[in-house]
Amino acid sequence: MINKDQWNEIIEALTANWFRTVLTAFGVFWGIFILVILLAAGKGLENGVKKGFGDIATNTMFMWTQTISKPYKGLPKGRRYNFKITDVPSIRQQVPGLLYISPRNQLGGFGGANNVVRGLNTGAFNVYGDFPEIIKQDPITITSGRFLNYGDIDEKRKVAIIGDGVKKELFKPDEDPIGDYIKIQGVSFMVIGTYTKKSNNGDREQGQKEIFVPFTSFSQAFNSGDRVGWMAITAEDHNSITSLKKDVIEVVKTNHTIDPDDDRAVGNFDLYEEFNKVNGLFVALKGVAYFVGTLVLLSGIIGISNIMLIVVKERTKEIGIRRALGAAPWAIRGQILLESIFLTIVSGMAGIAASTGVIYVVNAILDGMPDTNETMFANPSVDLMVVCIALLILITSGLLAGLIPAQVAIRTKPIDALRTE
Repeated sequence: MINKDQWNEIIEALTANWFRTVLTAFGVFWGIFILVILLAAGKGLENGVKKGFGDIATNTMFMWTQTISKPYKGLPKGRRYNFKITDVPSIRQQVPGLLYISPRNQLGGFGGANNVVRGLNTGAFNVYGDFPEIIKQDPITITSGRFLNYGDIDEKRKVAIIGDGVKKELFKPDEDPIGDYIKIQGVSFMVIGTYTKKSNNGDREQGQKEIFVPFTSFSQAFNSGDRVGWMAITAEDHNSITSLKKDVIEVVKTNHTIDPDDDRAVGNFDLYEEFNKVNGLFVALKGVAYFVGTLVLLSGIIGISNIMLIVVKERTKEIGIRRALGAAPWAIRGQILLESIFLTIVSGMAGIAASTGVIYVVNAILDGMPDTNETMFANPSVDLMVVCIALLILITSGLLAGLIPAQVAIRTKPIDALRTE
């Protein structure tokens, strides 16, 4: 246990030359500061990039049809085909480990002709024919009313859920759209819900300008029969869609008489694979941050070790007297190590405090900016584990910095130390 005399001795030794002590401590201060700032910046970049994925289920793939590039079983290349609704139970039966399979149809969209009318107001919006599971794969926040259910699917109800952007363009601010009707390409649909969402393509406004209707109603109203435009397929948590993707595509090829080696016939986008690439990138960035920060910190530790050697040299006579009076080697070693650890921890904690202040200011600035998905930097932060690791590094560094000077101190013979002027 450290007593008052030891504390006084530590303070006296470190304050004997203030300027030298401050310069020495700055190396450790700067090392910890850089380490925490780099880790926080990496986390902020990670948060910003992942924010671009929105709330969409990342263990998901999207699949669509493309032109067949190889002849097969008498059928020519260059032909087009469509997914069928019967592909859904076929995939589910033959590929275990899938959580959701959502067939989708789509019409209209931003930049196209006006396809939705309500009174004198018109607009061009994406209209999706969906099953209820889609809200679990591409989440939206229902702001009023409800989302689709299987009653709507089974009874082919002509109902619609509209985004806040659609509501703004088709309805007056004081009008409640629930229970009112809109016409989609001349077919009336009753509004049963409104929603807001984060767009996954960075265009937040466009994410609010979508309309969801039951898949069966869509097929009936717009004469799409049993055709499916594309599918969103999500795997169970203990499986990855990347490992199941090949089996899913093989089922589709078999159902539509496509050459198993035709890699162009089925288009797909593996969100899970892309998400893992992003995760791998940030693991590498975190490793670089630790590497760079540790090197900078190491330079500060070397500085402390050097200054402690100088302090030991200056106190050679004092050490000799203490040894002559019976001070044990471990007491001399302990005193030097305590001084080294104390200087390291104080300067390191100052670095952590300064970096925390910078992170706080940056977060305050980001909080005052508009909330959009285009921001590639969000909520830079470090968790408690990083702080604990930094403290562990500081304590270890302090021991290493004082170890060599402590060994030099106890190797000095009392008689030689007393002769030193």
